[in-house]
Amino acid sequence: MKFCIIMGSPRLHGNTAELCKPFIDELKKNGAEVKYITLADKNINSCKACYACQDIEGEYGCVQKDDMYAIVDEIIKSDCIVLASPIYSWYCPAEMKALLDRHYGLNKYYGSATGSLWEGKSVALLLTHGYDRDYATEPFVTGIKRLCTHSNLSYIGMYSVQDEDNLASFQTEEAVNGAREFARSLINEMNKE
Repeated sequence: MKFCIIMGSPRLHGNTAELCKPFIDELKKNGAEVKYITLADKNINSCKACYACQDIEGEYGCVQKDDMYAIVDEIIKSDCIVLASPIYSWYCPAEMKALLDRHYGLNKYYGSATGSLWEGKSVALLLTHGYDRDYATEPFVTGIKRLCTHSNLSYIGMYSVQDEDNLASFQTEEAVNGAREFARSLINEMNKE
């Protein structure tokens, strides 16, 4: 079972990265293969809405030759995509948003090409935020659920931790155990499919 964790924080060693540590450790302890991708050190241009990818059959097909191609390769090879992200202004930061907008070439719905390069995969969220959970995360979770429905992906859940004391908030026993439990629950969910 292969998990592709896409860490969308602009801070490579910040709160979201800290929450990823026990989560990844637990996945590996349970036999999962894990690919961890950070976006802050990647070159991902914004989508140009040119639709060129929609006429390229059987491959991603974006005209922009940036780091998105390598990420798409890992997404295609994975069974579960975990979007790890802080929540800024009720949504993900620019790094993650650029990646989400560039998903377009994975679905061939709007041109001469047909099919999907990622249909049937599972998607989960690992989030950090400042406000209370539902108030902070609901817009992003709703957006991802809609993306999953549109792309025929299976949304399998979210775990989040609120920032109350900077990095220490994500090192508490509760936060660490919650991340580990979430990892186990995703593995169990994936084993059912």
